[in-house]
Amino acid sequence: MATIFTKIIEGEIPCHKVAETDEHLAFLDINPIAEGHTLVVPKQEVDYFFDLPEDLMQRTMKFSRTIARAIDGALDPLRTGIIVQGLEVPHAHVHLIPLYELHQTMALGHNVSVGEERMKELAERINREVRV
Repeated sequence: MATIFTKIIEGEIPCHKVAETDEHLAFLDINPIAEGHTLVVPKQEVDYFFDLPEDLMQRTMKFSRTIARAIDGALDPLRTGIIVQGLEVPHAHVHLIPLYELHQTMALGHNVSVGEERMKELAERINREVRV
């Protein structure tokens, strides 16, 4: 059975797309812990991040760096943090979280409310900064 991320990748479920390549999709998290919280997902469905083929894992981290730099350029956080937890969806993925305050909580489940129009605006702003 396909994961929710595979359904997003295949266009069955809508998302606020930030960037896409042949191998990866980056989109805003619908339960963000900060404005601009972005998921980077390899299109190959692998449950556990550390089970990704080594070359794909390296390309996933390189793409994550590209997206983090776009977040930095678009939203001007102090920096962008990263979480690779992998328990909430059985499909390898990286959380990129803009950190706007020195002691900002960076924990999944500590969500902030971001409206639909703001999500669209954030995705567009980050997308404009992507240099793939």
